[in-house]
Amino acid sequence: MDREDHTFISSRGSEATTVPAAVSTRIHTKIGNFRWAICALLFFGVMINYMDRQILGIFKMTLQKELGWSEVDYGHLVAAFQAAYAVGLLLVGRWVDRLGTRRGYSLAMIFWSLASMAHAAGRTLGQFVVARAALGVGEAGVFPTSIKCVAEWFPKKERALATGIFNAGTNAGAILTPIVAPMITVLLGWRWAFFTVGALGFVWLFFWLVVYARPEEHRRCGRAELDYIRSDPSESVQRIPWVRLLSFRQTWAFLIAKFLTDPIWWFYLFWVPDFLQRRHNLRLLQASLPLATIYLIAAFGSVAGGWISSSLIDRGTTVNVSRKAAMLVCALSVPPIVFATRVEGLWSAVLIIGLAAAAHQGFSANLFTLSSDMFPSRAVASIVGIGGMAGAIGGMLIANLVGHLLEWTGSYMVPFFIAGSVYLLALGFVHLLAPKLEPARINEAI
Repeated sequence: MDREDHTFISSRGSEATTVPAAVSTRIHTKIGNFRWAICALLFFGVMINYMDRQILGIFKMTLQKELGWSEVDYGHLVAAFQAAYAVGLLLVGRWVDRLGTRRGYSLAMIFWSLASMAHAAGRTLGQFVVARAALGVGEAGVFPTSIKCVAEWFPKKERALATGIFNAGTNAGAILTPIVAPMITVLLGWRWAFFTVGALGFVWLFFWLVVYARPEEHRRCGRAELDYIRSDPSESVQRIPWVRLLSFRQTWAFLIAKFLTDPIWWFYLFWVPDFLQRRHNLRLLQASLPLATIYLIAAFGSVAGGWISSSLIDRGTTVNVSRKAAMLVCALSVPPIVFATRVEGLWSAVLIIGLAAAAHQGFSANLFTLSSDMFPSRAVASIVGIGGMAGAIGGMLIANLVGHLLEWTGSYMVPFFIAGSVYLLALGFVHLLAPKLEPARINEAI
């Protein structure tokens, strides 16, 4: 009997792979959806990650009053987290590529959950710096591991959407923290808030160890779904020297974009609660709903940004045009934030900041996916680690800048102006260094 074969175009837009008709039939009929359960696990892991890191921003004014911190002290505390996070990303990405997704994420979750709980014992600025630095090192594992997991469990055409969904966990965490943390504080005190939120990581860890395995090893991943996941052209498994990755302009496209845009998200996370409380005279509990609203809007932006590029790819648009079109839409949605300090109404400011946060998340979802568009899966965690390190360095710089600006001027005008300006610049660098999002020629460099 003659056998018809079918050709699929990979998401890079220039490569094709031929699979047997039987496999094609499975792909287009019932391929299974367990990969989305894995995506849900990643979502909740990122959500807990952001609850642990954002809680400090929620308690900024409380801790300043109780422990006597200045604006510069708080800036140094945030910078200590960013510096440790940068160092962690430099090491963790490569470590995850060697250790594997399951063990790598498990160890990272244990480490950062213990560090988060340790904040409850802090009495001095120095003790908080140590706990915050430990948190930064541990939390460095979350995005390299999550992006690597997506590269393992999803074909390229679904990766932006999957990344957007798990990345929305950042917003879920940011929504829950200003609601949960103040309630625990009112009932038990702020120390119990740090301890309780940190302990959530161990609940997640139980489900991760029970559920997660690579698709080739997972009994819930059927043959049809595995064939679909592996429908892109096969890749070499040879390890790539870390220093070699810096020789590619694709690495620098990702690195520069992260350096420019990540600090803006850190600024939202650590200073927007303070901005709303100061500018609109809100108490701790009163700020909960406005902050939750901002990050609820941002959650839609994360999923929408991934959906835009994935849907364009499904319609036959190249990966290059699809990713950059989605990023351009997001970049053009941020500039109104420069007016956040000038509007009088609380909810006008909330909507402006929420739009900018949503645009950042949509931009970030596509930016993360560029790492798996341009590099093989065996290098993805390392690339995300390098880019995340650059973003953390940028975050360290903006932490000190904002701290000193507030100490000198008491105004948020300059930080919001910076926030509204960098996304188009970042997209310009991506296009300059990777005009076609062509894959890095890894094999030629080894």
